Amino acid sequence: MTGFDDRTRQILDRIRAIPRGTVETYGDIEPTAPRLVGRVLATTTEDVPWHRVVRADGSLAKGSRQAEKLRREGVPMRGERVDLARLRKAAASPNP
Repeated sequence: MTGFDDRTRQILDRIRAIPRGTVETYGDIEPTAPRLVGRVLATTTEDVPWHRVVRADGSLAKGSRQAEKLRREGVPMRGERVDLARLRKAAASPNP
């Protein structure tokens, strides 16, 4: 990965680190500049799991295409939005 400034590289690394079956919001990835995350995703040619990045309310920037990818990974949905409360509750509970 060459030609990226440090901030862009960090954003791409954070997106790559999102585990299968979960999501992060733009603000989770870069709290001081969530719109920058969107710009990086919109302009990168890097192979990153873009579908695991959602808006703060769980809505999807890429609509049904993104929803289908997330459903296949087992991400809890509520209509066409990620059920962030359910997802975060499951992530916070200890595994037996």
